[in-house]
Amino acid sequence: MDKSAFISAIQKSYTFNSSTIYLGAGVLGGEIISDAKVNLALRMMNRHGLVTGATGSGKTRTLQLIAEQLSAAGVPVFMPDIKGDLSGMAKANTTNPKIEERAAALGIRYEPSAFPVELYSLTGKNGAQMRATITEFGPILLSKILELNEVQTGVLNVIFKYADDKGLPIVDFKDLKKVLNYLTEGKGAEEIKSDYGKISSSTSGTILRKIVSLEQQGVDHIFGEPSFDVDDLFEKVDGQGVISILNVSDIQSQPAVFSTFMLALLAEIYQSLPEAGDLDKPKLVFFIDEAHLLFKDASKAFMEQIEQVVRLIRSKGVGVFFCTQLTADVPGSVLSQLGNRVHHVIRAFTPNDVKSLKETIKTFPSSQFYNMEQQFTQLGTGQAFITVLNEKGIPTETVVTHLVPPRSIMGPLEANDYTSHLNKSEMYRKYKDDVDPQSAFELLEARMKNDVEENDSSRPASSGRPAKKEKSTFEEVIASPVAKQVGKELVRGVFGLLFGTAPRRRTSPRRRSIF
Repeated sequence: MDKSAFISAIQKSYTFNSSTIYLGAGVLGGEIISDAKVNLALRMMNRHGLVTGATGSGKTRTLQLIAEQLSAAGVPVFMPDIKGDLSGMAKANTTNPKIEERAAALGIRYEPSAFPVELYSLTGKNGAQMRATITEFGPILLSKILELNEVQTGVLNVIFKYADDKGLPIVDFKDLKKVLNYLTEGKGAEEIKSDYGKISSSTSGTILRKIVSLEQQGVDHIFGEPSFDVDDLFEKVDGQGVISILNVSDIQSQPAVFSTFMLALLAEIYQSLPEAGDLDKPKLVFFIDEAHLLFKDASKAFMEQIEQVVRLIRSKGVGVFFCTQLTADVPGSVLSQLGNRVHHVIRAFTPNDVKSLKETIKTFPSSQFYNMEQQFTQLGTGQAFITVLNEKGIPTETVVTHLVPPRSIMGPLEANDYTSHLNKSEMYRKYKDDVDPQSAFELLEARMKNDVEENDSSRPASSGRPAKKEKSTFEEVIASPVAKQVGKELVRGVFGLLFGTAPRRRTSPRRRSIF
């Protein structure tokens, strides 16, 4: 093909009037052409994106280089760390012959750099503890984590409805188990029979066993107080956006837990942000790695909520990038909303692989420069087929791209550096210690104790005069601050998440040193 025509087509397609991030240079006939620069306009990153490719094809490093450049442009980033090897973004890389060779091929100077990084964890072991109360989390997402069927999910909805109506804050699993037991037998079962229906002991037992199973796996830490404030994801340091990394390497065996928790964060961001209109750059870019886990065994109602969030959150100035192995992992209704695509190599070893390859090619604009079916299987590590949206929202020319190398360490921090980084973190200190407030467990304990006290007080006093009525245990507990948090009217938004109860205190901007 004509090299000059290729350069002209790529420059025309990937040159923008607004600020951009640099992804790499176009490749034609095996030659890396540095003049064919492939850029992505910052203002189009709220149109969402997709990064795919086989294992070992370089997806994680693609996410890293995009996150670095977003941070440098003042855009905060949230990204999960599945394998525990992204913490190195807090420290500048050192150059080596392979990196210098890649930089020379791209016609750029390689400049190592550190970036402001905040490390988070769902267990509290590898970063600042991310948690939410069960009341905030809502029944739909909790059902997905517990892997409940339709009947069991219906029972969980009854439990939440009862707790909302009665002002019972369900903070953690201890509270949830208490409410479940209370409503299954004795006075509680009679209380809900007419208004909510009866909860069978078999269904209750199944839900209880699933809760206990999660507790035994050590992931119950994600529920409790203080709950995570999503405002903390919008931090900047000296003009650079903070890269918030959620390390989930220690709970890889519970993929539904971390994928659902990420979706809960995204839903709360969607619910809390005002409409933003068209911005020069996004307020936040949110990466969802192992995206296929979100859609596995998802109910119709769950899928509808995902589609709603992805469709509408871009108007709040937030971009969402899904990362997975195959395009087919993402349902068509969501895929159609992902305007920016980075596709690494597809290995077509089986008939299913070939089918997936053909389906992926259909999602790209046709190209006069490539036999795409052949080229897709021949991409090298750190190369990808790319098409993005231009400033008019039109897909750009499809181009094989030799990607720019990340400027920070492409791997985890050493253990001592990791510990030192956490010790310097304000977020680590802010969320480190959990709080066990008076909540549903204490309220129901007090209610049952109060029932006993009332029965005792109804008996005649030995002196013949009624005993002086004191404030009951239940009345004392119900007056506690956390009990008052659950107001008379609760607002549940997407995914049944709770909004509008106790406004969270916004944190003021801080200046922190880069590690």
